[in-house]
Amino acid sequence: MSIRTDEITSIIKKQLEKYEFTLDEAEVGTVIQVGDNIATVHGLANVEAGEIIEFPGGVYGLALNLEEEVVGCVILGKSFKISEGDVARRTARIIQVPVGEELIGRVVNALGEPLDGKGALLTQNFRTIEFVAPKVIERQPVKVPLQTGLKAIDALVPIGRGQRELIIGDRQTGKTAIAVDTILNQRGEDVICIYVAIGQKTSTVAQVIDTFKRFSALEYTIVVVAGAQDPPSLLYIAPYAGCAMGEYFMYKGKDVLIVYDDLTKHAQAYREISLLLRRPPGREAYPGDVFYLHSRLLERSAKLSDELGGGSLTALPICETQLGDFSAYIPTNLISITDGQIILATDMFHQGIRPAIDVGLSVSRVGGAAQIKAMKQVAGPLRLELAQYRELAAFAKFSTDLDRTTQEQLAQGERVTEILKQKQFSPLPVELQVSILYSVVYGYLSEYTVEDISNFESIFIKYMQEEKSELLNNIRTAKELTEEIKQQLAIAIQVAKDIYRRRSKEQNA
Repeated sequence: MSIRTDEITSIIKKQLEKYEFTLDEAEVGTVIQVGDNIATVHGLANVEAGEIIEFPGGVYGLALNLEEEVVGCVILGKSFKISEGDVARRTARIIQVPVGEELIGRVVNALGEPLDGKGALLTQNFRTIEFVAPKVIERQPVKVPLQTGLKAIDALVPIGRGQRELIIGDRQTGKTAIAVDTILNQRGEDVICIYVAIGQKTSTVAQVIDTFKRFSALEYTIVVVAGAQDPPSLLYIAPYAGCAMGEYFMYKGKDVLIVYDDLTKHAQAYREISLLLRRPPGREAYPGDVFYLHSRLLERSAKLSDELGGGSLTALPICETQLGDFSAYIPTNLISITDGQIILATDMFHQGIRPAIDVGLSVSRVGGAAQIKAMKQVAGPLRLELAQYRELAAFAKFSTDLDRTTQEQLAQGERVTEILKQKQFSPLPVELQVSILYSVVYGYLSEYTVEDISNFESIFIKYMQEEKSELLNNIRTAKELTEEIKQQLAIAIQVAKDIYRRRSKEQNA
């Protein structure tokens, strides 16, 4: 079949008429040095701090050092794919992560990419990882309790929704255990939880995720993982990414709890990046790089005003100390930024007092404002008895001949210390905590030895849950111990004591 020349000409003319010329303008630079997950790029004159830079092979970097001639980038991936002389392109996008309901129940990395094998995230919502903290006028006072389920914390160092409470202590003292128990206790409380693992071993993170699955806590939790094997760039952005995910829900009027585990490794990753970017050694100490690193993260936690929906973002940052040195640079930074600290003592942990909270040093700057009235009624006498016990115990070491009153105060202090012990993965609802603490604070267990306390407590909890659910509901709804509730509690405690007495006789027989 032959095609005439005029037909070909007409076809070409039609194509030319439809052709639209578009100019794809892109700012590019050249990689002049690469290594240790750091790339130095020349030629990106208009790049912004925090902007994503695209390298060949689908690798991205984050612009951090904006110098006169070159840009220092941290590489968010495998640096071996980049070579000197490669072209680097601006994307004009500040680094952001996916956010939204689709992330709940998922395990993601610091870039929001799935790690759990459940498929891609189908969210269309994104948020920059750096965001300006709410202004003072946009906040309201912290006054709604966030129950941890741990008696020692909810009674003595209460946490409110929108607060920042530091968990600090040496290695292997139960810091992560407190954070995990707090997340487990949010089941049914309409609180979305985010657990950010920074620099943790893969096996440790896997154990935490398995715990969430066993106790059905993953249903309302997002896990962000930047493991010890990941480059320091991912460890650096991980807490900001988790915070951005939480902020999305906070501005939707929801309550969010976020755990940063831990910010010591975060600061170490930042220092590593700083030195590789050839920032002067010691700059993180002056003019306050690491302080700014953590303050601009933790200041984003807030209880928003009712005009902005009343949502909240509660932060539980974790900090590791060396041999109990709380005066070191990073611990003092975090103590000054946060609204209180839960201090864990190594010697108490090894004595079997768990959670090993040093009640004398731990503090919540929100205090009773984040407690229901019923808890305040038992927490007041509890603090007094513990303070008296600590003072007397210090003097009792030097004396063998003690009067009866002193002996009774020491015995009561030991009972209170024992009742504050709690097994891991067994958080208690606030109404049960109030009932248990009421029994010991108001002298109902004065005839018991320390060894009897834990056995009686387990019987009392079971009896209250099975037989006195209505009384527990009354405490939960009334939020205070009325005279009627006190009378009912006294009867319930006496019945539990009778059950314990019978069982003790049966065992001895």
